[in-house]
Amino acid sequence: MNRDLTVGKPETVLWRFCLPLFGSIIFQQLYNIADSLVAGKFIGENALAAVGNSYEITLIFLAFAFGCNIGCSVIVSQLFGAREYGRLKTAVSTACIFGAVLCGILMLTGMLGCAPLLHLIRTPKEVFADSQLYLDIYVWGLPFVFFYNLATGIFSALGDSKTPFYFLAASSTSNIAVDILFVKAFDMGVAGVAWATFLCQGISCILAVFTVWRRLGRMEAPGRPVWFDWDILKKILIVAVPSILQQSFISIGNIMIQGVINGFGAPVMAGYSAAVKLNNLVITSFTTIGNGISNFSAQNLGANQSGRIRDGFRAGLKMVWCLCVPFCFFYIAFGGYFLLLFMKKSSAGALLTGRQFLWILSPFYFVISAKLVADGVLRGVSAMRQFMAATFTDLILRVMLAFLLSALTGSALGIWCAWPIGWSIATVLSITFYRRRFPGKSISRPLCHNPVK
Repeated sequence: MNRDLTVGKPETVLWRFCLPLFGSIIFQQLYNIADSLVAGKFIGENALAAVGNSYEITLIFLAFAFGCNIGCSVIVSQLFGAREYGRLKTAVSTACIFGAVLCGILMLTGMLGCAPLLHLIRTPKEVFADSQLYLDIYVWGLPFVFFYNLATGIFSALGDSKTPFYFLAASSTSNIAVDILFVKAFDMGVAGVAWATFLCQGISCILAVFTVWRRLGRMEAPGRPVWFDWDILKKILIVAVPSILQQSFISIGNIMIQGVINGFGAPVMAGYSAAVKLNNLVITSFTTIGNGISNFSAQNLGANQSGRIRDGFRAGLKMVWCLCVPFCFFYIAFGGYFLLLFMKKSSAGALLTGRQFLWILSPFYFVISAKLVADGVLRGVSAMRQFMAATFTDLILRVMLAFLLSALTGSALGIWCAWPIGWSIATVLSITFYRRRFPGKSISRPLCHNPVK
């Protein structure tokens, strides 16, 4: 069901729109959590380390899919707010054609480049083969990743956050069962974990794309929309490229950090692998709400109702801070119990590593969540230079400090301390950029007239 985000009380509209998005990302994260859980519990510590090691590389591919999602979603949101349904359909087909070409290039790159990259980040011999096997299977499933992300971006642009939730709830739950079946019953090891994700994501992708196509077919538009438009592609890329660069450079930074972590051995790798999955569950939840705020801002920008955007920012802050409280409490008080979902009690070194990571990072969720809400507004109104400046500040600081502090302390503890410092400085920048764009109280004047034309 399509939903107009330009009418109604902004706080109520955002809660109704973003809660299913939050539910969707919980189930999305279950894919990765299930992989690590099954690998650590049913295969062993080295398998958990291999899946975690591979995960950082898969995030590079996800960065491109996510960028296409955001670029398509923001432009489609603006066109939907402006009621230009013919150009909206052209934007969707243009994004799909571009996404297919980009996906093909990435698949070829992945087939040739994953093994050298594993060597580059100093992957230990005992986990190298499983890491490469996991990545090889993952690369073949990239079309499912790309087109599912495009479909969910379109759903969000049309104000529908419930349909992706239903698909993800079913597929991620099935993924857990298939993971266990392939690993326990068929004794497929790490390959079983990868193939389970491949199959479940494929089914979810096919259903999502089919539903999007039917939804668009019911939208009346004058004339016959063209399949591809260079001008619309340019507008999509203006949003997509900075988002791709943001996510890919963050992934590259995380891979560099992973290389430092790998130097401390398999137990530290396994502990980090488990803890970072729990951390990513939180950060991705904040990011998803930020994406919802991007759609809200873009629709209101397209409808020349920019006075609602500041109210949306405030509502977004309330939402993410409501999430911060339980996450922070449970990770500090019961983080060890959550980590034991991924590993055996005998993994004392891995468990200590994971607990230290969560204790240091979780109090700063209140900080990074504010940045991601401000980033959502900036991206929704196409203020991409400011968005990029804050993002790269965070990334550069975290990577540099991870190398420096780990060398000074002689332990992985120094790496974990790099996160809060980078988050805090980047948050100050994002909030500053937002306040310059929206000074004082809610404004009624439009930012621009019909920005997608």
